[in-house]
Amino acid sequence: MEGLARPFFSFLSSTTAVQSIRTASVRVRALPSPLPPPLQSNVEGDLDRPRYTGNDPLSRFVSSLIAIKPLFDVMKLVARQVFIRTAEKNGVDWRGMANEILASDVYVEKELLENKSLVYPDYYLKEFHAYEEGNLSWEAASEVAPATLSMMLRTTPTAKSAAEATQVLRSAWLQAISSHHQMYSGGQGVSSVLDIGCSIGDSTRELADWFPDAHVTGLDLSPYFLAVAQYMEKQRISSGLGRRRPISWVHANGECTGLPSSSFDVVSLAFVIHECPQHAIRGLLKEALRLLKPGGTVSLTDNSNLPPAIFTLMKSTEPWMDEYFTFDLEGEMEKIGFMNVNSIMTNPRHRTVTGTAP
Repeated sequence: MEGLARPFFSFLSSTTAVQSIRTASVRVRALPSPLPPPLQSNVEGDLDRPRYTGNDPLSRFVSSLIAIKPLFDVMKLVARQVFIRTAEKNGVDWRGMANEILASDVYVEKELLENKSLVYPDYYLKEFHAYEEGNLSWEAASEVAPATLSMMLRTTPTAKSAAEATQVLRSAWLQAISSHHQMYSGGQGVSSVLDIGCSIGDSTRELADWFPDAHVTGLDLSPYFLAVAQYMEKQRISSGLGRRRPISWVHANGECTGLPSSSFDVVSLAFVIHECPQHAIRGLLKEALRLLKPGGTVSLTDNSNLPPAIFTLMKSTEPWMDEYFTFDLEGEMEKIGFMNVNSIMTNPRHRTVTGTAP
């Protein structure tokens, strides 16, 4: 997910204030129901291209402002300060959570995980989320957790606690995967799961909790994010919360993972493709199809249509937002070879699209 975990500005998903925040960091395990309900609709989450994307006048105007570096730098600085203060006002200890990671032994994990021969695609080297080094920095990696929590709280304004917000968002996404897999896999179980673009592993750990008998692998392009993921998992284990099947972490490109073909029952991409140009999204879909067993399920959860003001703010730090909102995901999935493509809204700001490998 980061996963629901990824963007600095992802928590702009709602402008409604969160009230009665009782805790800043709580993890909730959402247990799967034995009989998942049928999927609501195969078109419910389809994106209609918003008028403020692509080459429309508003989109071009916003792009022209962003291209003025001095103006962009000011926007970036002010926005960052505002969002951190807002998060902390709502009970999220942004600075404290980030500093705790930076003061830890997380740096050792990067040395253990990093594939130093990996060549990063050009699109990944652009500035992301107000970080000049994008996802390839400790600053970005240390702030994923508070940014994710902020997003969860803002996306579920009626939640009375972080625990409730976590349960609402995660369980709906995971239930969509289970429902699709039970409906279309032909009775195939889930023994292996791959989380592409796993960030610091929030979505990976949720998948491991949801499918406790499966071997779950988290894969990401950022060795910094993966280092935090492995560090957090080791902390969990040392506190007595072990797993039946340990999570594996892989530093690789999701478009060419190097993993064996037909080796996974579920491949998930949580909040990944809005950070990718269209050619990379196609590459990710093709690789997911290659990796899935026949009857396996792919799941992509990401942003749905946004109000123009929120889109404008996100676009200022998300270089590929136009390409995401003008991409026919469902159509491309079918073209690449996925069957039973379903698209549903799993919360007011996010959709989950699922498909079956032939």
